[in-house]
Amino acid sequence: MELATWILVVILSVTLLIFLILGIVALIKFIKIENQAQIAIAKGQDFFEKSKDVADKAGDVVDNLGKITLVGGLSNLVKKITGRYNSGNGKSSDKNSNK
Repeated sequence: MELATWILVVILSVTLLIFLILGIVALIKFIKIENQAQIAIAKGQDFFEKSKDVADKAGDVVDNLGKITLVGGLSNLVKKITGRYNSGNGKSSDKNSNK
């Protein structure tokens, strides 16, 4: 073989070696990124489940507050009605009852 062919073979071999090394490095980086993405997705799904639980609990709290408010409102109404009368004598204790 002539010198020019040897030089061409060496140049092509070195170029192939460089691209092979770059491909291996890129593949390793891609695998690491994929693993990190899987971890992030798992954490995101866990966060979604927790936020769904929080939303359900918040809905339960709102329902309970609605019940408490209803009972509180009824008890205030009963208190106002019964508070208008003095201990059973039938007279109103309102200040506006002098009309």
